[in-house]
Amino acid sequence: MPRTAPHRLLTLVAPATLALLTACAQLPPQALQADEHQAQTRADSEAARRDVPPLGAQLGLDEAIARALKYNLDRRARLMEQAMALQQYDASAYDSLPKLVASAGYSARDSDRLARSVNAATGQQIGVDPSISQERQHTLVQLDMTWSLLDFGLAKYNSQQAGDRVLAAAERRRKATHLLVQDVRVAYWRAASAQRLHGEVRAALALADEAMVDARRAEEEKLRAPLDSLRYQRQLTENMRLLESIEQELVTARYDLAGLINAPVMMQVEFDSDSKLGQTDLLATSAEAMEEQALAQNADLREQAYQRRIAATEVHKVLARIYPNLSFNLGARYDTDSYLVNKSWNEAGMQVSYNLWNLLSVPAQKLAAEAGVALADQRRLAAHVAVVTQVHVAREQLASARLQLKRADALWTLDSKIMEQLMRREQAQAGSKLERVAAQTTTIVSLLRRYQALAQAHAATSRLQATLGIDPLPDSSDDLSLAQIREQVRSRLLGS
Repeated sequence: MPRTAPHRLLTLVAPATLALLTACAQLPPQALQADEHQAQTRADSEAARRDVPPLGAQLGLDEAIARALKYNLDRRARLMEQAMALQQYDASAYDSLPKLVASAGYSARDSDRLARSVNAATGQQIGVDPSISQERQHTLVQLDMTWSLLDFGLAKYNSQQAGDRVLAAAERRRKATHLLVQDVRVAYWRAASAQRLHGEVRAALALADEAMVDARRAEEEKLRAPLDSLRYQRQLTENMRLLESIEQELVTARYDLAGLINAPVMMQVEFDSDSKLGQTDLLATSAEAMEEQALAQNADLREQAYQRRIAATEVHKVLARIYPNLSFNLGARYDTDSYLVNKSWNEAGMQVSYNLWNLLSVPAQKLAAEAGVALADQRRLAAHVAVVTQVHVAREQLASARLQLKRADALWTLDSKIMEQLMRREQAQAGSKLERVAAQTTTIVSLLRRYQALAQAHAATSRLQATLGIDPLPDSSDDLSLAQIREQVRSRLLGS
């Protein structure tokens, strides 16, 4: 007995409904298992240190900067961003090629496709029985090549934008490199000062503890006036607080530097405490020459120029959509239907089309694209003024930092000589431990300020070099060894 239409409809709807309900069912969230997290952590630890050579017994500033440029993970991420932008640019070239699509489809019916013919003039049916015009089951194979003139033009504009994004990513990488070098310089001299001051701070605290014990014993035995004894202890306590604050301030410097150069956190190295700033005198260049160099090479300004080009290309893309689209297609077909006389055939065609909605949307899109160009122009002008300002500010900061370093060095020299005199007086029993503790504390503070001034001088140098667009390396460091990068850093940045 043949199936009725409602029965056949139910047969089709029931599986479709079940498939829809299955697709809409939500899977419960899967929490990260502890063993999976531990395995991932171990793998990440190994990957972070892979191909990173171990540190030697001594670490100089040039090697610290070189290690940061080659092994810093944040910089590697910037390089990968640029590489991804380059891959997108390469992939955009294929968008301008014709589209070649191969497809195959299978069709099945539960009843024959029957047809009746009617005389167009009389309206009378021709013949008595209907005829079958298609097999119940057949397969259609197609190979189509389509080329669109509008898609070709838009693909060219997309390729231009992708290329500009590659160049903009390169400028962002340059800026990140400049900031990394600046951070390494400051962290290195903080770590070097912590290494230099650690022993002196510990010795001064031990002496202060001895003096405090003596002062309390003298207070108990009433060898001094109570007020003098309390003032003595207060001064000792104040010196101890200052020394401990210095130690606390510098205790994390080594860890900060280790993170920047991708070294073990508990690294055991000796830092080169040579306080030379290098032989290159940036201030010997005139301010006008610095402005010209910065306007030509500054990373921020160059990035804004590329962003403006991207925005201008977007206007061309909008205007291209105004024109009709001309497309060509060429295809081959093969159908297994036995009722067909010709089972395989070729098709070719040309089509002109136009999206009428463009008459309404293109004007608004054009205004939006032009607004993007105006915004890019404004940002470029703002960057232009900011770069010129940064040149003069960084120049004055470097001059001030060098003067402060000179004064800090002179104060440290004087305080060192004063401490030597007080130590001789104490040995001759003409001075007190309080005077020696105070002198040591003052000397340590002077030395700390000297290192801080040195770090600020290096930071100011890095800021000026970044503003001028002076790169520590050529375009890529992947092909350079650590020794070659150190040589580049010494010649380009440190001037040694």
